[in-house]
Amino acid sequence: MADRDGSRAPREPAPIADHGLIGGTRTAVLVTGDGTIDWCCLPGFDGTPVFGALLGGPGAGRFRMGPLDPAAPVARRYRENTATLETTWATGGGRLVLAEAMVAEVAGRLLPATVLVRRLSAEDAPVTAVVDFDPRWGEHHRRPRTRRGPGLVCDFGRLALSLGSDPPLEITPARPATITVEPGRPVTVVLAAAYGEPLIHVVPSTAWDLVSADEARWQEWAGAVHRDLPFRPAVVRSLLTLRLLTYSPSGAPVAAPTTSLPEDPGGVRNWDYRYTWPRDASIGVATFLGTGRPAEAERFLGWLLHASRLDRPRLPALLTLMGCRVPTERTLDGWPGYAASHPVRVGNAAAGQHQLDGYGWVLDAAWAYVRAGHRLNSETWRAMRGFTDQVARQWQDPDAGIWEIRGDAAHHVHSKLMGWLALDRALRIGEGHRLGEAQRRRWLTAREELAAEVRDRGFDPVRHSYTRTYGSDDLDAALLLLPGLGFEADGSSRARGTVDAVRAELSAGGPLLYRYPPGRDGLPGGEGAFLPCSFWLVEALARTGRRGEALELFEELLGLATPLGLYGEELDPATGAHLGNFPQALTHSALVQAALALRDTAPGTPGRPQRTG
Repeated sequence: MADRDGSRAPREPAPIADHGLIGGTRTAVLVTGDGTIDWCCLPGFDGTPVFGALLGGPGAGRFRMGPLDPAAPVARRYRENTATLETTWATGGGRLVLAEAMVAEVAGRLLPATVLVRRLSAEDAPVTAVVDFDPRWGEHHRRPRTRRGPGLVCDFGRLALSLGSDPPLEITPARPATITVEPGRPVTVVLAAAYGEPLIHVVPSTAWDLVSADEARWQEWAGAVHRDLPFRPAVVRSLLTLRLLTYSPSGAPVAAPTTSLPEDPGGVRNWDYRYTWPRDASIGVATFLGTGRPAEAERFLGWLLHASRLDRPRLPALLTLMGCRVPTERTLDGWPGYAASHPVRVGNAAAGQHQLDGYGWVLDAAWAYVRAGHRLNSETWRAMRGFTDQVARQWQDPDAGIWEIRGDAAHHVHSKLMGWLALDRALRIGEGHRLGEAQRRRWLTAREELAAEVRDRGFDPVRHSYTRTYGSDDLDAALLLLPGLGFEADGSSRARGTVDAVRAELSAGGPLLYRYPPGRDGLPGGEGAFLPCSFWLVEALARTGRRGEALELFEELLGLATPLGLYGEELDPATGAHLGNFPQALTHSALVQAALALRDTAPGTPGRPQRTG
């Protein structure tokens, strides 16, 4: 926020849920309700922060455009079926409107890789506003070298920024400028970025035309989403969010555009999610296939094939956006973190874990693609056979599990079920693709042995539920995926018993669930309810014959979204605050999958398939 003279005033960090997402399919920015961009990495999602105040404090950079006097928004929305964010404030007898977007899919056009457009408009009366542009670079908040013409150029070495405006404004980094916005005379500001390539200045009027053209393309894109989806507006917003979190040069979906937003405010549960998990990419295949967007599904499958090439037949738990190994995890010195939650981490040590479940997600995605009428090419099928052979060899080993516990590996029942799924789906694909008899028998034997072991060692007959690990008393909300796998027969009492036990014992109140019993992961402090699990519960209820309950639960969960329809990873059951990295791709994918389950189980819906992905 700025004082009356335009200078800076200290401020509390905005709630995580107060942030809107603006994306261009290469990187994204988070912007608060007062018009402050406090997070942006360049040149991509996993790049270096240039506006990092969200985690690094005021000295880490920010970019604010909004009313000079403090004012809460009176309206905030995405323009329907677009990626353009619009915020309205009432101040000084007038209304100030900020419309902002990034230009998407710049490849093939003479444009910078990143173009951010922000436009202030006044209604009813002139409004005094502020433009506070303060880019910094990297861990140590380096200030830029600057020069004029055209507009303002900020030079950080390999990274260069161009800031232009219409009408022309005298903008100096770290010195807030007070301006008057007149009705009918909007102020358009364009930020262009180039990394290791020539910097192209974009004329503000041209940039605004690009945003208008993008809006038309997004509306056309959304229009192709299936019309029979229940709660379609929420589904479309989630699909748009997932698309904005997809790195267009490679087709990789990023788990979230942020690092180190806390699962436990003030605690140490702060992780870097600016990478791609094959699990998330696989869920994306089924998500987009099921909603009428096959091109996105094919792009995700293509990324999986490319990204896994260096490690096959082993499947890494996560990779960079270009399919390389994730940097070694480290902490940023001197960064206070969000609400004093530190350390602030870059890199992710989970990249070295063995996670058996990833193979199941990937093979299930390939099966979904085949079942949708496509055929795997020879290279893709060869990769899938290699993954399946790896499962057949390694399924008896303990693993880190879907929740990436940083402790001793264990025999996680969900992981075993997903190993079974990999073998099952590979056998199904093999019915229509070339598969040797010896390999087929090996997979079949492993599938049957794995299933027998899980039913024997992973099931608690007293509670009539599968458990978190072999022989444990804990439950795992990931087991809510069981009803859609085909591991248990339709109407299975074991599947229903597991759903009921998880719902009862891992309840965090209302529609919320913990992913496992709190405090059972070896880390200090607690955490919130894990939002994807609640959407998995919707799906599980629908698939075990309780669609009415599922509908009620889904409606409750829609009420927990931010005003912009976004979700984080977790929710504080006591306060309703969103926690963790934001927005979270897995939560939005789980929302779409829950809607698909509601559609598929609707009365009079013939021939709908079970869940995949």
